[in-house]
Amino acid sequence: MTKYTHYLLLFCAFLFGGCQSVEPLSIDYMLPAEVSFPSNLRRAAVVNNMPPVPDNHLIIEESKDKSKNQTEMARKTGYFNGNARIALESLAETLAEEKYFDEVIICDSALRTDDKVQRETALSREEVETLTESLDVDFLIALENVQIRSLRKIEFLPEWRLYTGTLDVKVYPTVKVYIPRRNGPMVTINAQDSIFWDYTSSNMAQAGSKLISDEEMLKEASDFAGTVPVKQLLPYWTTAQRYLFTGGSVNMRDAAVFVRENDWEQAIELWKQTYEKKKKGKQKMYAACNIALGYEMLDSISNAEEWALKAQTVAYEIDKIEEMKDKASVDAIDVPNYLAVTRYLTALQERKAGMPRLKAQMERFQNDF
Repeated sequence: MTKYTHYLLLFCAFLFGGCQSVEPLSIDYMLPAEVSFPSNLRRAAVVNNMPPVPDNHLIIEESKDKSKNQTEMARKTGYFNGNARIALESLAETLAEEKYFDEVIICDSALRTDDKVQRETALSREEVETLTESLDVDFLIALENVQIRSLRKIEFLPEWRLYTGTLDVKVYPTVKVYIPRRNGPMVTINAQDSIFWDYTSSNMAQAGSKLISDEEMLKEASDFAGTVPVKQLLPYWTTAQRYLFTGGSVNMRDAAVFVRENDWEQAIELWKQTYEKKKKGKQKMYAACNIALGYEMLDSISNAEEWALKAQTVAYEIDKIEEMKDKASVDAIDVPNYLAVTRYLTALQERKAGMPRLKAQMERFQNDF
């Protein structure tokens, strides 16, 4: 059983057990960055501190195989140095679009072009002070390196009698932040992410030839690499999936009407009535989950966590977790309610843990977010 199939079974067992009506909801919220900039750092310069790089080259590996479901016909692995100009422009543009700093300027001149001997990539204190003064900025964000690894494969899918060509690219940008009057960088960001292309055809040669070329891949991957460190540098918005339980009783159905009218306070009151009325069982758990969601939608994360903990307690009893302790192994499908509620609880606790850091990072906007 694949990991995806396993999760899907768990998800269905939890959501649709007992013919429970469920509505998916999306929620947008902000997460803190790994880096916290002092509020007086308002003007940033993005600079190119990448070293001179050798010519890009391709390492080719070939393999045949082996799987019952598909046969790998060819494999090519490439290691590339990213395009500094493209990555730098992408980094500066993405930072500017977030409007976190008052101004973001770009200095695309390579700072190490005139190096006669190899040196450490970090800018010296004197270089940082000279650059910040000449560029009239408070600090520097330096692109130090961009490494790219690509994996091209052509595989035959016997079940479909088709060939599929795939290109899986991983990017590894390195960024350092420098402030004046300080020895060494304030922080170093070693980020990574991936980008993917595929093409399917009944013709093996076409499955490979229709994929993006290495030249175009390098441009797109370099542009993508510039965006990757931004989530570690700046607070960012994310979208998460949540689920609302709407059936099983009059209160649950009436509360769903209030939700559609965006009246979460009234919905919470009805869910609390259901929670108090039910001594145990799934309806009590569903009500507690809904209350937690309601408080999350109202940005009351502590209250949401409190009710998610109550839902977890009920789920613990429903799935008879106590009896599972003596078993040598427990499959996730055996405890779907407890695991699903715990997953939501964990998400809330992560949000709560990040709130102090997020508030500190958003002080420059009077915490208006």
